[in-house]
Amino acid sequence: MAPIATALVRSQSRLSSSLSAVSSRYSCISLFPSTDPTAGFTPCLPSPASARHFHDWRFPLSHRAAVRSSAAVADGFERRFATAATKNSYEGILTPLAKPGGGEFGKYYSLPALNDPRIDRLPFSIRILLESAIRNCDEFQVSEKDVEKIIEWESSAPKQVEIPFKPARVLLQDFTGVPAVVDLACMRDAMNKLGSDSNKINPLVPVDLVIDHSVQVDVARSENAVQANMELEFQRNKERFAFLKWGSNAFHNMLVVPPGSGIVHQVNLEYLGRVVFNSGGILYPDSVVGTDSHTTMIDGLGVAGWGVGGIEAEAAMLGQPMSLVLPGVVGFRLSGKLRNGVTATDLVLTVTQMLRKHGVVGKFVEFYGEGMSELPLADRATIANMSPEYGATMGFFPVDHVTLQYLKLTGRSDETVAMIESYLRANKMFVDHSQAERVYSSYLELNLEEVEPCVSGPKRPHDRVPLKEMKEDWQSCLDNKSGFKGFAIPKESQKKVVDFTFNGEPAKIKHGDVVIAAITSCTNTSNPSVMLGAALVAKKACELDLEVKPWIKTSLAPGSGVVTKYLEKSGLQKYLNQLGFHIVGYGCTTCIGNSGDIDESIASAISQNDIVAAAVLSGNRNFEGRVHPLTRANYLASPPLVVAYALAGTVDIDFDKEPIGTSKDGKKVYFNDIWPSNEEIANVVQSSVLPDMFKSTYKAITSGNPMWNQLQVSPSTLYSWDPLSTYIHEPPYFKDMTMSPPGPHPVKDAYCLLSFGDSITTDHISPAGSIHKDSPAAKYLMERGVEKKDFNSYGSRRGNDEVMVRGTFANIRLVNKLLKGEVGPKTIHIPSGEKLSVFDAAMQYRSAGHDTIILAGAEYGSGSSRDWAAKGPMLLGVKAVIAKSFERIHRSNLVGMGIVPLSFRSGEDAETLGLTGHERFTVHLPTTASEIKPGQDVTVTTDNGKTFTCTVRFDTEVELAYYNHGGILPFVIRNLIGAN
Repeated sequence: MAPIATALVRSQSRLSSSLSAVSSRYSCISLFPSTDPTAGFTPCLPSPASARHFHDWRFPLSHRAAVRSSAAVADGFERRFATAATKNSYEGILTPLAKPGGGEFGKYYSLPALNDPRIDRLPFSIRILLESAIRNCDEFQVSEKDVEKIIEWESSAPKQVEIPFKPARVLLQDFTGVPAVVDLACMRDAMNKLGSDSNKINPLVPVDLVIDHSVQVDVARSENAVQANMELEFQRNKERFAFLKWGSNAFHNMLVVPPGSGIVHQVNLEYLGRVVFNSGGILYPDSVVGTDSHTTMIDGLGVAGWGVGGIEAEAAMLGQPMSLVLPGVVGFRLSGKLRNGVTATDLVLTVTQMLRKHGVVGKFVEFYGEGMSELPLADRATIANMSPEYGATMGFFPVDHVTLQYLKLTGRSDETVAMIESYLRANKMFVDHSQAERVYSSYLELNLEEVEPCVSGPKRPHDRVPLKEMKEDWQSCLDNKSGFKGFAIPKESQKKVVDFTFNGEPAKIKHGDVVIAAITSCTNTSNPSVMLGAALVAKKACELDLEVKPWIKTSLAPGSGVVTKYLEKSGLQKYLNQLGFHIVGYGCTTCIGNSGDIDESIASAISQNDIVAAAVLSGNRNFEGRVHPLTRANYLASPPLVVAYALAGTVDIDFDKEPIGTSKDGKKVYFNDIWPSNEEIANVVQSSVLPDMFKSTYKAITSGNPMWNQLQVSPSTLYSWDPLSTYIHEPPYFKDMTMSPPGPHPVKDAYCLLSFGDSITTDHISPAGSIHKDSPAAKYLMERGVEKKDFNSYGSRRGNDEVMVRGTFANIRLVNKLLKGEVGPKTIHIPSGEKLSVFDAAMQYRSAGHDTIILAGAEYGSGSSRDWAAKGPMLLGVKAVIAKSFERIHRSNLVGMGIVPLSFRSGEDAETLGLTGHERFTVHLPTTASEIKPGQDVTVTTDNGKTFTCTVRFDTEVELAYYNHGGILPFVIRNLIGAN
């Protein structure tokens, strides 16, 4: 992509000819989804009934809009129009792909036809970027220079060059999907107000939205848990669900998978993933960006995918090429085979620790080597899933024979699998593990035989603890000062035992006791070996008459209905039920904080006695305050280990030496007595996991359930905002918007709203989990007649900016240096010296007309790709964040919301510069966008005379363009209007 900030706007005649070319080449712009996701998407003529979904690009603008458009063009930024296209520069390499039995599957842009030896050296993940650039090369959105940059990856990647990327589709879940649809609805209103056609705001690529984040574990250890939790889910979220159902009708190209169907990433892996698209007779690799950071799970299937912010996803939906810094690729060689008793979860926790230590932020990781042949696809998906935890953009597994076997297992048709294999082999995208190694930016290696059982915690996913060292590590955590590996419990208090009464019976709790044990999360519930392994542990335990203490909240939340089918066929679900691991629902639960309440008696015992209680879950996230406010220690473990720790009742145990419990005949039962062998697990997987289960589960995936089908929605393509709604609220992003970009805004004499150290995650920033009764969000809801029992979660209210801005920085574990060691969601209002909630302090600054900034340490914004982690600070009035380093997605999201990310110089931070946070800060940015360059240095001064230099983290020219327009969404709106 030519640099937007420096390129001249193309002539009006060029634009007119481009738009004419589009009109003549395509009957319609949008692509209709087939009922079979593997079939691809085919261009077609719209029926009269669906004509409202399409925009006629020949429709003339009003005179007023044309004047505005001219003014915008004069601003000097090249317009990237969503549908502008000319003849593809590489049509000469379009090649037919023959079917084995005669005929052809379609045509494809052939990489071998380029006859360029550099392509053979490219990692497979980079070849996908290359194919996309070639297929979309119109010398308008994508140029031949972009293609050359990718082919020359070996030398261009270290230079941090920018390329455009157009993903094949977009994936949403409901927590992130609701605000995305809210923004689209709001953009339609903005288009109307600016005198343009609101139906231009419509996805131009397929969008799949899976409603999976709203179910909570309100009811557990009950045969009726699934139905009871779904009824509560609909009671709480009826308004949100109706809004999403409206969106599925109002916006074309949007497939909505109803609640109760499964976890978005498992549904993506088992059903939505195409691997290869066949669209209008053109074959190309599947690729996806999603508004959940664990979109990377699909990389295990050989589909390039990663998480982006909701605002980036919305632009991709509307046809904007994504701006991507051509990444380095870490080659990760696997050899050997996992030993007996070692699970895929143990492997992924090991890989996560290795890659986090190696440093892979902003990079691709590509797995290769002979060990790949020994690694089932479900294990690959487990590793790919946790890419955010090790910091990579994606962890990619190229398609091989194992991938094809999985596609057949999950019900993809023989013809579809044949097409996928034929295309990928023909286009040098199918891997043979005996092939010569490709070139990588750096290398790592792991012998699978060296992996040992482990967990991670108690507060971060990459803090791996070998199982044999767990007791010792736990003891050191009690001793250590407060931090990622410490709770600072005095020696004299570490053995404290608290008595309480549970359901009328006496009970006891001490530090390290397990109060939540959850088999949950996309990371593991898609993997039959660990799910059935957990069931075998349960069977052996039940046969020995072991039990789980009744106050431990146990739950099983499968990622799809397929899991239920194979657990039932194996005859093992009854043993999980016997231990209390009843199925509670199909969706993300404990891993995202939807663990529900624990019994009041145990909650009081914990909070009144400052007990460090533990949760053990088969998830991917264990940051402070995420799983449950009262579980200060949270450990990630395989599903079989979740069952084992539930039986033990504590994490303060050495499984090699101490018994888990006592059998019915009075004998001590040890870990090895209940642990299944790999052969046992493989046998039950072989006999219980069948293709028909996938076919029958997904045949009716979009038909919904009675509660979903009864939802009534308006047929209007414009949303009727309800001013009294506490779930869906019209956001203020486009208030007073004009066609003229606002340009750079000064950051002058700004106060420090918050001052942080290292590793502030999006869990600290973005509203998540339950709404505390004393919080500003709770006050807002109560003022509108919402009772505490109906607060629901922050995630469920992401469509209401008034709730979300009040919940920004509301994490109870927030450590703000302005509070001098006090933990909690407060800050100091510098002018008055008052200690206030973050929201109240921010509103005082705003009402007085003062800008604010945030000071931070390293890895600011790591964690989920949450758009509200950027939207919230923007609505609080934050103008800039100055940090040692940023997580990739969050930094990009800050830019997308008009916030300036600034990095301290290497070796410097707030502490070394002597900054207390009580200063007033002025960032000396150029006053015109053309004077700002990606990565340039700027001076920051304070009112007490300190001066230091920071780097402006606009990493691409496109990001600079977004900033100049006040954010990515205003940029898209001006683009779409200017296209006429």
